Amino acid sequence: MMMKKMIVASTSTLFGERFLEYLIPVLKLHFQHVDRLLFIPYARPGGVSYESYTQIVSEALKELPIAVSGIHEFSNPKSAVEEAEAIFIGGGNTFVLLDTLIKQDLIPALRLTVENGTPYLGTSAGSNIVGPNVRTTNDMPIVHPASLNSLHLIPVNINPHYLDPDPNSKHKGETRETRIKEFHTYNSEMVVGLREGSWIEVNGDQMIIKGEQTARIFQKDNLPFELESGSELTLN
Repeated sequence: MMMKKMIVASTSTLFGERFLEYLIPVLKLHFQHVDRLLFIPYARPGGVSYESYTQIVSEALKELPIAVSGIHEFSNPKSAVEEAEAIFIGGGNTFVLLDTLIKQDLIPALRLTVENGTPYLGTSAGSNIVGPNVRTTNDMPIVHPASLNSLHLIPVNINPHYLDPDPNSKHKGETRETRIKEFHTYNSEMVVGLREGSWIEVNGDQMIIKGEQTARIFQKDNLPFELESGSELTLN
């Protein structure tokens, strides 16, 4: 029986580091039997072209070594997903990403492919879409997807780049925690606040918090709490 193998990371890049640098030791194991990876650049951070974004990923994964192909290079994107040895969806705008995946009719193919054991890496927007929906993204809705429901590969929503309230800040706008409390006024899904340098390692139905930081866990009608790195994330 095949099991999901996923790395669901807050970010692709830590301050002062190269793209994916902090994750390379983990990815060497995660992609150990992979020769070619399918990259999905649809989130387009800063409006970067698919070609440029794919080249950034290709350079970052050279030392593994893994060859990288962008999904835009294929005449049949659905077949590219179904036949992929591994899949990486990078960060950018979550709404743009989801809108494009829906228009290309790739949601069912992605879900089935990852559920069948194809190794998956998501960072930022690519992590937002693995939960039940993308309602806890930090991004502006610059496009309007037909649905906010996403891959539902894990039973929790992700809030990447999670920031703790700064007690010395003079900014009076809503904190990230306040936004997530607003989400729980209308929604019931658990939300995982992933700080920079943190990720969730998914093996089958098991979810483990990884990285040097704790994760902030939000449940409807309960106080948020911290979950240590190395701990299993459960819905109880």
